Amino acid sequence: MAAKINVGNGTLEVSQISLGCMRIADLSPKEAEAHILTSLEVGIDFFDHADIYAGGKAEEVFGDVLVNNPGLRDKVLIQSKCGIRPGLFDFSKEHILNSVEGSLKRLKTDYLDVLLLHRPDTLFEPEEVAEAFDILEQKGLVKHFGVSNQKPLQIELLKKNVKQKLLFNQLQLSITNTGMIDTGFNVNMANPASIDHDGSILEYSRLHDMTIQPWSPFQYGFFEGVFLGSDKYPELNQVVNRLADEKGVADTAIAIAWLLRHPAKMQPIVGTTNTQRLRDIAKATDITLSKEEWYEIYRAAGNVLP
Repeated sequence: MAAKINVGNGTLEVSQISLGCMRIADLSPKEAEAHILTSLEVGIDFFDHADIYAGGKAEEVFGDVLVNNPGLRDKVLIQSKCGIRPGLFDFSKEHILNSVEGSLKRLKTDYLDVLLLHRPDTLFEPEEVAEAFDILEQKGLVKHFGVSNQKPLQIELLKKNVKQKLLFNQLQLSITNTGMIDTGFNVNMANPASIDHDGSILEYSRLHDMTIQPWSPFQYGFFEGVFLGSDKYPELNQVVNRLADEKGVADTAIAIAWLLRHPAKMQPIVGTTNTQRLRDIAKATDITLSKEEWYEIYRAAGNVLP
């Protein structure tokens, strides 16, 4: 049963694991309903969407499940994202407002629990974002806000005008994508792992009570493949499988437990559409890796401590 965490220094309580809904449109209506209800059964009540997922159909499928299950809306937290358009990123007031209107219509709900800005728009004006957020909040259309794939100074620029707390930052992070962790180990060094691509986003998030939502927690590279069971990572899989056997859980639970062990109190986004796999993943919150186990997994992924 997935546990709960508080985000934003007590602003909001969420399940420690979120179900990513990018591929939910691939399921039949009955399968989608069963998957969402199973998610709640195992303690996952936070659902991650974006206006672009399956061209909007992912939100439509989820909305149909809400309509067919009266009372379900009050039991779930819905997050969606906006800002990606064909060939460009767009944080304009007009696009944010139009995007939320479209998401609400497709999701068949009156409000979003969380809205994230999806990918940084270098042409954005903080004043416009602030106006859009104020309108959405005042109308009750969005309760909470955050960002996705942003560095600390991009967030600070937003905060120049945006008065709402930015609770989340959705970032790529997995056992095999650890750039934000590597740079913290390799301070004052000249090796590749010392290169800071993220502006110390891990430490910034902890300082400002922003919850990191790791996306693609089972992937290596940029959607290149799943590291679990991959012959590219034999040592890693040997360690993960051994720990899974010792603790009586699936390898997927170990991969998520590795993220949850970090004191940053992250909320991984898992995008599985396999109901049994979802049950297996949810057991990650039932175990706590030791510091020794966490570092063993980190090293087994090919990372070298200085």
